[in-house]
This record gives sequence, C-alpha cells and structure tokens, in this order.
Amino acid sequence: MNATPDPGADTTAAQAEVVGLCQDLIRIESVNFGDGSGPGERAAAEYVAEKLSEVGLDTEILESEPGRASVVTRIAGADRSRGALLIHGHIDVVPAFPDQWTLPPFAGEIQDGCIWGRGAVDMKDTDAMVLAVIRQWMREGTVPPRDIVLAFVADEEAGGTYGARYLVDNHAEKFEGCTEAISEVGGFSLTVAGKRLYAIETAQKGMAWMRLTAHGRAGHGSMIAEDNAVTALCEAVARLGAHQFPIRMTKTMQAFLDEIADVFGITLDPDDMDATIAQLGSMARMIGATLRNTANPTMLMAGYKTNVIPGEAHAVVDGRFLPGYEEEFLEQVQEVVGENIAIEMLHHDKALETTFDGALVDAMVAALLAEDPEARAIPYTLSGGTDAKSFSDLGMRCFGFAPLRLPADLDFSGMFHGVDERVPIDGLQFGVRVLDRFLRTC
Repeated sequence: MNATPDPGADTTAAQAEVVGLCQDLIRIESVNFGDGSGPGERAAAEYVAEKLSEVGLDTEILESEPGRASVVTRIAGADRSRGALLIHGHIDVVPAFPDQWTLPPFAGEIQDGCIWGRGAVDMKDTDAMVLAVIRQWMREGTVPPRDIVLAFVADEEAGGTYGARYLVDNHAEKFEGCTEAISEVGGFSLTVAGKRLYAIETAQKGMAWMRLTAHGRAGHGSMIAEDNAVTALCEAVARLGAHQFPIRMTKTMQAFLDEIADVFGITLDPDDMDATIAQLGSMARMIGATLRNTANPTMLMAGYKTNVIPGEAHAVVDGRFLPGYEEEFLEQVQEVVGENIAIEMLHHDKALETTFDGALVDAMVAALLAEDPEARAIPYTLSGGTDAKSFSDLGMRCFGFAPLRLPADLDFSGMFHGVDERVPIDGLQFGVRVLDRFLRTC
C-alpha cells in the first residue's frame, strides 16, 4: 500500500458511490421489531461483507442467533503501536408502514435531492459513507494513520443485546487495542439565526425501559369495581406522562450552552433554559430532552374481554436519564407512579459522558472546517442511546461523529423513527469528504 496522501485527497469516486450504497442498504428490509419477529440483519450483513471483500478486506460475519448478524473487519494502519479507532454502525432499522409515507419506505427512491426510506438517517446513510470512503481507500492503496476496526452491527434499535452487547461479551478480541470510537448522531449541522453549528456527541442519556404493572380485583364488568387495575394503571401513566423532571445541568450541557452564548453573544438565563433551547428550532425537542430526565409511556396492555375486569394491567415506559442522575431518576419515577405500581426493568443501560477535547476532537473540527469554513463545532448530549454504551465497556472513549451538512429548514431530529425519513444527497457527499479528511488525520 501507498503512504497516506494529503488530507485534501480526491474523493470523487466515494462521493459518486455513496448514493447507490445508501439506496441498496435501504432496500434491504432489516426491520427490528424488538421482539425477535423481524427478518434479522443477515441480508444486510452479507451485503456489507461483500462490499468490503470486493476491495480485499477480510471480513467476518458473527451471529448471536440465526439471522442476527454483525460484520467486523480490521484495516492495518501505518503506526500499529497507536490505539485503534473503532467505527461502528448498526444495520437494523425500526418498522415503517407504507400507507403513512409519501414514497415507499424500502425503495430508496430519490426525490427533491434526497434519498428517501427507512434508515436514510438512522443509520444506513452513515454505513454507506463509511463503506464508500473505505472502498476508495482500499482500491487506491491508502493506509490509515492507525488501525481502524469496522463493525456493522445488529439490534441497535432494540438495545443491542444481539449486536454490540453480544460482540463485547463474546468477541472482545475483535476490538483489541481500540481506544476511541465514533458512530451515529453527531457532526450534523444545525442552522440557527443563519449560523451553522455542528453538534458532536460527547454524552448520551442512559436507558431505562420499564414495565409498570397495576394489580386489582378481577370480576364481572357490570359490577362496581373499586379496585380496578386498569384505572390504577391509567392514573399512574397519566401522572408520569405529565410529570416534568427538574432541570439538571451536566458538564456537556453546560459546555453546549456556553458555546451557544458565545456564538450569539447572549447571556443565558439559568432560570429559563427552556427559552434558550427553543431558539434552536426543530432541534429543540432533541436538545431540550437533555436538560432533564424523561419518561414517556409508549404501550398499554390490559384485559381480554369487554365484560371482564382484568386482575392486572401493564404499561411500557421509555425512560432516559442524564449522566450522574440515574438514582434520582428511578426514585422519582417510583414516587410519581405510586407505591402500588410495580416497576420491572425491561432494558437498562448506563449514561455516557466524555470531554470535548483531545487529538480526535481536533481532527473532527479540522475536517469540518476544511469543508465548511463557517463551521462551529460544539459538544452536545444525545437524548437517545447508541451502541457506544456497549463498546465503552472495553475502555473506549466514544463520540457521535457522522458528519452531514443539512438544509436549514430540514427537521433532522424528526427524521429519526419518523415518517418520510430522508437524507440530502449533497449532505451525504459532504459527509464522505469530511470523513475522508478526518480518518486520514486522526
């Protein structure tokens, strides 16, 4: 292989290929329903493995269960004594119902300069960008400055049990030497008052997916029921859904707000943080959720017949807690729903937080500035979670960096798990250029 060329290398081939790669991946219906009923990720994993093998990389498909497949490969770097960089992306997607969409969700069609389909931003776009860059590198003989490990994993949309968590618990040797990692939901542009900010994820909330259960006295539906499980559950769910957890200022949120204040020359009102966040437009929902813990009821289950009062009723809640506030969150949830409501943890994972500094961050910022001189990189907390939770257990410092330059009026946060998910083609090509620069200098 050749020595690493200048960071401003020609990425024409990768920019051209990324569109087709993204379309192909969207057309593979790797839907994850979260209950094991989906088709699994095997077809997507085989596609990724084939694209990497075509350019000479040795890949391995690892299955946690039949069909639940992930792909891992390693690219040797110029300085193998340095810590390796992990680039991980998931190849599963959440369900999509065609009758709700403008265009078919698994057709990968192009309209209005965008690729439409489930996974277009979460996260087959990033998978395609990484594949496009690496394929061009391998064809040209480019050597990264240090080892790069690629992991395209299953099951992220259901907590990673059959993907990243399985790999960490059973194949940790595949990630030997990895000290840092990058993945989704970071490096995207956010336009506020005509200024482009690029949000790099340095923290993410923890996960507490819970089942609430109310018990009551079963009986005939025609009789007076003073101990009705459905009524008790609904009252508890209503209280929790309406509850506003207190604002808690984490280190990352403080850094984010300090950057916002500096960019816009404003003085933040500590007593009205919601008003400050509201200025961020469509991103206010995602960023605003990182001011406090949240608990959203998402599913209700009770009864089996109209005239039978059930003995118990259940609700599922998506709980998310800020770094450092897990104990407080769990205590407050129990207090809000009441002592008579049982709480069972369905999926639980930690919050993460790292600092916005170091050589890797410097490389991210420099790559963004090279492609967008008006870029202002800022740290932020992701309101959701990623597979970084699992990979961090191997000692990696994890970031969200999947660069996209987006139109100012695009509701980017609304694309995640939303209807009419789509990604701008020029945004994808921007991401290819930034990733290429970043990986050559990291």
